[in-house]
Order: sequence, then structure tokens, then C-alpha cells
Amino acid sequence: MKADKIIKNAKIFTSVMPGIIDSHVHITTGVGFEYTDLGVPVMCSTKKESLDFMADYIQKNPGLKRYRFMMERTCLNGEDLSKEELDAICPDAEMLVLEGEVHSNWVNSKILAAHGISDETPDPVPGLAYFVRKDGHLTGNSYETASWPMLFDSVKDLTDEQIGTAILRWLDSSVKYGVNAVFDAGFPEHNDVNERCYAFLRELDRQGKLPVYVDGCYVLTQPRKMKEALEGVKRFREEFNTEHMKVHTLKIFMDGTLKIETAAMVTPYVDTGVTGATAFNAGQVAGILKELNEAGLDLHVHTVGEASSRVVLDGVEMARKALGDKYRVKVTCAHLWVQDDADLDRFAKLGVTANFTPWWHGGNVGGNPIAYWPTFIGEQRAHSMFRCKTMWNTGALVTWSSDEVFYGDFKNWSPYLAMEIGMTRWINEKTRFDETNRTIAAFPPESERMNIEEMMLGYTINGARQLGIEAKKGSIEVGKDADFLVFDQDLLTAAPEGFSFNSPSQVYFGGKKMN
Repeated sequence: MKADKIIKNAKIFTSVMPGIIDSHVHITTGVGFEYTDLGVPVMCSTKKESLDFMADYIQKNPGLKRYRFMMERTCLNGEDLSKEELDAICPDAEMLVLEGEVHSNWVNSKILAAHGISDETPDPVPGLAYFVRKDGHLTGNSYETASWPMLFDSVKDLTDEQIGTAILRWLDSSVKYGVNAVFDAGFPEHNDVNERCYAFLRELDRQGKLPVYVDGCYVLTQPRKMKEALEGVKRFREEFNTEHMKVHTLKIFMDGTLKIETAAMVTPYVDTGVTGATAFNAGQVAGILKELNEAGLDLHVHTVGEASSRVVLDGVEMARKALGDKYRVKVTCAHLWVQDDADLDRFAKLGVTANFTPWWHGGNVGGNPIAYWPTFIGEQRAHSMFRCKTMWNTGALVTWSSDEVFYGDFKNWSPYLAMEIGMTRWINEKTRFDETNRTIAAFPPESERMNIEEMMLGYTINGARQLGIEAKKGSIEVGKDADFLVFDQDLLTAAPEGFSFNSPSQVYFGGKKMN
């Protein structure tokens, strides 16, 4: 059935809207997590209790090649954990303890040796992705992309069948939610996995079986790999160029996360006095943009802290001045947890897209995030996070995303969950979410709440503009692809609280019914 016929007969339905465009997902990282054991949860309140718990588990489960645990840093009660202590309870096998946010871990000596990591091994990005040292010696603790190769060292053994099985699960969830197009933000330090996943998607498309438009990327995490990354993204563009599978973007991880204080800040963290670090400086970003501009490529950047997005904005400003009318790179800053006031209107002025993940906008930690975040960044900044409405009102292009890396039950990938929390900034008993994620009240500032029209625009035409596909997608118009969703309820008049329970009754992709 054609889109125009559906629209003419819309009176028998309640809502028809363009297909959802999720403009920052992690298809390929999700494949990695699908087959990676994250470990036995450690739920202790002191370092001694934690070590005793892990030692007891190892003793009761002998003979494993690797023992894996997952533990929040709070379990150490302010103390450090060393490889020597892990060696003492696990001398004969590998041992990895994953930090709860999955951006750092602790390992014993056997894992360090297996990866050839020694006291002389340089940090991938000092101050951001690094190996913790004491008196010049490795402690076994590492952060960001220094830690991920050890966590995901088994993905090299994945079979094509395993990769395909995982991706098909993700595709099924996308059809269920009515997600018709995505930007895949890649798998840091694992472009080989990206390539294998993209090859599977490309083959599906060649067979006419890909029900989602996939816009991919090549990932860069370290300045020393810049030349390799430019060659890689150019090769990906040539290799992955079918009707619904494209690659034209370099993805950079500019900083880390707030929780472990690797997000780059203008003003120091209040508890430690550090500011974090960026992977590149503004001059380097400008140089990257000039190369991308010459090649006809785009840039997408992980920017959590206020300093990381400022570096990108400064680099864009420098490149625009140097290139003048020849400048044409589409630049997107993703996440944007904290923004400095001085930078808020620069996105619109410089044409940089602001990509937010709205299901985080309730505070992202459950319980009482209103009290949690000030311990890291102070009350003023903590109560001025996720300023998407302010950014929207400056005229910047604002887009929405799920940014989830775990497949699981795909609950966090729901655009309707994101729409609800984007409108309420509150996870309550009416929200389709786990009870442990509930928060005590709306996360401040309430002035950053969006309305349903803004949520829909960010998930449709704005997402299309971010990806450069607005001529074909993002709205229901004559001449565009017939990607649209039919709902049995009126989304425009639905209450924000509980909006997460919505779902499309019919999903169309290219005019074909998918469900």
C-alpha cells in the first residue's frame, strides 16, 4: 500500500508519523557485548569484602581460564585495587574486574602479559585512555580505550553466524519500534568488528532483506592512528555503498564519562580537582576537518564534558575560517551532558548538530541523581545538565538517539521511552522501565523539558538532516521514501507520563509493511 493511500485513510487510525531516525546507536558494539561475559556482580561495601567475595567464587569454581567480575568503584570504599591483590586470589588464571559503567577495569598480571602490556607501554591518550601507574609501575587498573581491548579480546573469535544472529535480533527490535534509519556510532578499537558487521548488513541489503537504513562510520580514538583512520573511512565508503547501507563519517571519541571523571571539563571536578583530557586539541580537529572536507566526508564526535565539545566547536570555527565557502563537513557532537554557557549558541552559529540521548535526561543513575551529580561537578553544573531545550531555542539542529551498547531485551533502545523522559525528565511508576531506575523527582532544570512535537521532529526530519538524507527521509512528502508509522493512539495528545508504553501498530519501510 502506498503512503498517500494510508494518509488519505488515516481517519481509521489515530496517528501517522514518519519513520523514526535514531541518529546515534551502537549496532557493532552491541554485537561485542552480546558475546562478552560481563562478570559476576560484586555487591560489597568494602575492599576486603569484595576481595573475599571474589576469592570465594574462584575457589568454588576452579579450572576456568578467565574469571570475570563486575563491580562499582563504591565497593572499594575509597581504596585502590592492585594487580598484586588480584594475583594473590587468582594466581593461575586470568582475572578481570569490570567497573560498573564499563569504561574502566582492573586485571591481574596474566591478562597484562597476554596483551603485552608492561610498565613501558605508552598510554593511548594520556589523561583519557590510560594505564594507572604507581611509582612508574602498572597497577592493573586502566581507563577507556586502554581497557577495552582486554575486555573484548574474545570478539576476534566470533563466527559469521554469531554476528548475523545478533544483528538480526537488533533488526527485529528496530522494526518493532518503527526505527527506519540509524547512525551506527561504531565500536572503539574494533574497526575489524565494524567491518564484519557492516558486511553482513550489506549482504542483507543486496538480497533486499535490510529493513532499516544504516549509516555507519570508522572509529578513531588515538591521534597516532589518524592516517590509518582516514584511509579506513575512505575504504569503508567504497565497500559499503548499497541502497540502504552507507558509510561517510569518521567517528571520534573525544572524551570519556562523568562518573569516572574522564569526561573533559572546563572547570575541574569538585572532588578531585582534575579536568580530564581530550583526545585531540582544536588545531588537530581543524586539520581533521580539512582532510574530511577534501574527501567529502563527515565527522561525528563523542562529547560528554563541556571542554570536549568546546574543542570541537573551536576546531570547526578554525576550519571554517580557513576554508571559507569551500567548507561542507557535517559535524555532530553527541551526548552533551554538560555545556558551558559561552558555547550554547555556537552550535547554531557554526552549523554543528547537537545530538542528545533523552532517556538519560532523568539523571541516568536512578534513585536521587539530584544529589548524586553535585558530588562530581558541583551543584550549579549538576543542575544544569542536558540543556537540549536551550540548544533547540538557539536554532541549533537538535537530534535524538538511544546510544545503547547492550542488546539485552532492547528496552533502552525504545524511542518512546526516550520521548517520555525527554518530556518529563523523570523516571516514575508510570514509565516503562525497571523499578531500580526510578528517580525521586524531575531532574533539573525542568525548563529543559521538551514537548512531543520537538521530540518527533528530533527523531525524524532533524535526524535526516544530520545524516544528509533529508531529500528522501524524515518526513512524509511526495517524492520521498515511504517510511512511516501508524499508531492506534493519538501521540500528539497523549500524556507525557507513560508515553513509553506507545508502539506503532504498523511499520512501513520504502512503502512495504514490515510487521
